[in-house]
Amino acid sequence: MKTGQANAYGAVLLDVDERIATKLGDAERPASFADLLGEGQPYGTMIGAGDTLQITIYEAPPAVLFGAGALDTGGLAAGASQRASALPALQVSSAGTIDVPFAGTIRAAGRTPEEVSRAIIGRLAGKAHSPQVIVNIAENPTSAVTVVGEVTKSTRMPLTPKGERLLDALAASGGTREAVDKVSVQITRGSSVVGMPLESVIRDPRQNVFLRPGDVVTAYFQSQSFTVLGAAGKNEEVKFEAQGITLAQALGRIGGIRDDRANPHGVFIFRFEDPAVVDQAKAASVRRTPEGKIPVIYRIDLRDPVTFFAAQHFIMRDHDVVFVTSAPSADLQKFVNIIGAAVYPLVTVKAAGF
Repeated sequence: MKTGQANAYGAVLLDVDERIATKLGDAERPASFADLLGEGQPYGTMIGAGDTLQITIYEAPPAVLFGAGALDTGGLAAGASQRASALPALQVSSAGTIDVPFAGTIRAAGRTPEEVSRAIIGRLAGKAHSPQVIVNIAENPTSAVTVVGEVTKSTRMPLTPKGERLLDALAASGGTREAVDKVSVQITRGSSVVGMPLESVIRDPRQNVFLRPGDVVTAYFQSQSFTVLGAAGKNEEVKFEAQGITLAQALGRIGGIRDDRANPHGVFIFRFEDPAVVDQAKAASVRRTPEGKIPVIYRIDLRDPVTFFAAQHFIMRDHDVVFVTSAPSADLQKFVNIIGAAVYPLVTVKAAGF
């Protein structure tokens, strides 16, 4: 069967070379937080529906609307004082508004405390005597991110004007329970879900993006593996890190191929592949899985030294199956061993004179 053709079993055979390895490497390059979410900026102090506000209104004497107790201030002229009135705690409604006496309904959600303060002052102009307003957020449940998964303790971390980043959230949850190179981290923001290996985030500061209210940070232990069969150094399921490994590393982990049994021309990798990496005419000739994948067999010729350069760029994938065929001489040796096992007892019996 020639490379690039579909066989009778409905799979496409491709020889691994530098071109194939580079093409697959480009397709395997994961989307990053910086590319899809942007680095962002500190969220600041933003009011949301459900937050609780504490509002204090000051009037210069003589107080007209708010007749609370006098608040002495050294900055005023002798005998003068300001009148301070602390309103009861106000919760921002589901519509994003609050009701302030004499000021009416004020939109608060999506605004900073300073913006709400200016809006109230504008409404009180002409009613109160030189009003000044201070707005504080007493409770801010909407400005938080949720951290779950393979962390020491799941938590909800409030955001502050300082600006919390992804690694701040993981630190607030006590860090990950697994080693950094075995953990991937995912950010869910609205309808967008983006994941990356945690080690990549640590190595690239751009990926340590600012978080937004409502973000869900999930750390998960991504146990990836490939299966090795045939005349390899060992036959077993081999696990690898979330960061991924190359074909060259994979061959090293399985102990290479057996010198006495393996056919260096017959190393194969079986996987279900995205049709985009295969010529469309060839992809159309094979049956697709319900997920839209096609079966592809990659052939590696370890007799060609150039293959080892391509192997350093060929990325292994979760659930790959590596099969190392036996050399023709090994098959002959098996046949001889089988015949020998059947004939030798008869020869022994005859030599004993039975």
